[in-house]
Amino acid sequence: MMIFSFLYEVVKFAVAGIAIVMVAFYLARPYLDSSQKLQLLDLKKATSAQTLPLRLQAYERVVLLIDRINPSNMLPRLNVSAYTAAELQSLIVTEVRNEFQHNVTQQLYISSRAWTLVKRIKDDTLNLCNGAMKTLPADASGLDLGRAILAHLSKMEHDPYDMAVGMIRTDLEELF
Repeated sequence: MMIFSFLYEVVKFAVAGIAIVMVAFYLARPYLDSSQKLQLLDLKKATSAQTLPLRLQAYERVVLLIDRINPSNMLPRLNVSAYTAAELQSLIVTEVRNEFQHNVTQQLYISSRAWTLVKRIKDDTLNLCNGAMKTLPADASGLDLGRAILAHLSKMEHDPYDMAVGMIRTDLEELF
């Protein structure tokens, strides 16, 4: 009988202890959750403070990339009159690809939507150049190709390069 009485007391205290621990945990849980959320917020703030300059620089570089592959800006830089159309086409393709490869790491810091836009504008520029080349005779000069590219670009309702920069700006504004 003494053993049952002793076991009864032990079980009674154990159940009471477990109940007290559960109530204490239930009462402390919101504090623990908010503390964890605050730590996570502090970590995000610290990370954001470190990556924000990198992200801004990436957006800046992407806008510069779009500007540099814009035929209106690229053709005067390339001295189109010194080349045949085929040579100029090759040079344009090389320039666009080099500019893109030089900035490929920027995709780490900009949104996937912005990077998709950059890839599309690069591909559209290459297609514009190749399409203009197909309309010219085999003995055309680089000046003829430059004119054909700019003529095709001027026929577009909206300048795709300005639209791309506008979309990049919109994407950047979402950061703030």
